[in-house]
Amino acid sequence: QVQLVESGGGLVQAGGSLRLSCAASGRTDSSYAMGWFRQAPGNEREFVAGISRSRGRTYYADSVKGRFTISRDNAKNTVYLQMNSLEPDDTAAYYCAGVYVYSDYVPTQAYEYRNWGQGTQVTVSS
Repeated sequence: QVQLVESGGGLVQAGGSLRLSCAASGRTDSSYAMGWFRQAPGNEREFVAGISRSRGRTYYADSVKGRFTISRDNAKNTVYLQMNSLEPDDTAAYYCAGVYVYSDYVPTQAYEYRNWGQGTQVTVSS
């Protein structure tokens, strides 16, 4: 069983930056894709970014393209989300997720992921 633990959330002013980290414990191999989702109060959980393991293929939600960057360090079993030019609409609880896939596929739907972290809060003030 893979466990995911997020860190790096906090309070930041609009225009600022934060970097989230997600450490995976347990066995993850070359077919384990990882992603970030977020959920604001009253809203559904939405996809933010995802990355495959073997080739580092990435995919982003339109709302964060050009501002957020997902990356991973396979040696450390850790995935990162660098968030720049943050906006008040980025305020949400951010969740790390992972799942085994059979190719270099990057899942973008919450139901496709098997493992979830506990979440870390990001608050952007205007």
